[in-house]
Amino acid sequence: MSETTPAAARVSASDVLAAQARLRPYLAATPLLHAERFGCWLKLENLQRTGSYKVRGAMNALLAARERGDQRPVIAASAGNHAQGLAWAGYRLRVPVIAVMPRNAPQTKVAGVAHWGATVRLHGDSYDEARLFANDLAAQHGYRLLSAFDDADVIAGQGTVGLEMAALAPDVVLVPIGGGGLAAGVALALKSQGVRIVGAQVEGVDAMARALRGDVAVREPAITLADGVRVKQPGVLTRLVLAELLDDVVIVREAELRETLVRLALEQHVIAEGAGALALAAGRRVAGRRKCAVVSGGNIDADVLAKLLSEVRTRAPRRPRRRSRELPAGVDGVLRPLAASASATASSPTPIMPAAPFAASPGEDLRA
Repeated sequence: MSETTPAAARVSASDVLAAQARLRPYLAATPLLHAERFGCWLKLENLQRTGSYKVRGAMNALLAARERGDQRPVIAASAGNHAQGLAWAGYRLRVPVIAVMPRNAPQTKVAGVAHWGATVRLHGDSYDEARLFANDLAAQHGYRLLSAFDDADVIAGQGTVGLEMAALAPDVVLVPIGGGGLAAGVALALKSQGVRIVGAQVEGVDAMARALRGDVAVREPAITLADGVRVKQPGVLTRLVLAELLDDVVIVREAELRETLVRLALEQHVIAEGAGALALAAGRRVAGRRKCAVVSGGNIDADVLAKLLSEVRTRAPRRPRRRSRELPAGVDGVLRPLAASASATASSPTPIMPAAPFAASPGEDLRA
């Protein structure tokens, strides 16, 4: 694909709407939760099938291929979540799947891929080494190579996360960025509604932020807890979309990421992996009346989580300021209870479930 190809010619908001229609029989909408101590709403994609938003793009890509009559086996390189989502989608649609994963991929994710019957090939020590090996296998055997992020069908599937957030009417949405598939899809879904889209990357793992500034030099990414966004080269298509639609990128320090993940677990009882906590970690630097951060995944190794909980000491959150509104004299008995009730409702931590049918249970007949 040419670097000058308009992004709109490859993927658009209408593709995201089409993906939502395809996915409705298979995937339930995930809840929105108000994290009061963070002053931010959370889109809980850690509760998605296979524990990550990645299953959306994978399932949409397989369904779209079936519509086009493409019945080839599918191969993909992945640090874990894309492979798990693709394995689940392949199992549901009876499509053979081969997943190439780095040797250092979390065992939780490797086991999740194998559970759904996909063939797992461990190769290399990074996502990019696994990607090159997957490219070779696809060329040798005629497999369909499905990028974890740089594919129009994948981007459109990930964009359904944004459509489910629209009912909240956020003014700012925070999204983690690795290759850029999730951020591009969410931007396509929400930008036309005037929502600011802010990406989050880790210090030393900021290939997309540098590419958007014009720095396309390939550098080895730093070791990070957020293995799901540890990408050496961002997508070409995703970069075109984000160059048009992304408002800002926040670079998060590793220590901030670790503390946010632990606070999520202890204060909000939300288990996130490193990349899953990244958007919320960036949220403290972004102002907004109604911020919403995507918790992109929850597939963290138990040993890693236990180590973080034992080592990371979080700072006590600031006490919230008590806000009160002056009411006209003589109407306290009527308006003040109503105001208090409205305030309690606005700060309630009860999750919001967007209207969508529940996913079918294993064994049920699933149809596109």
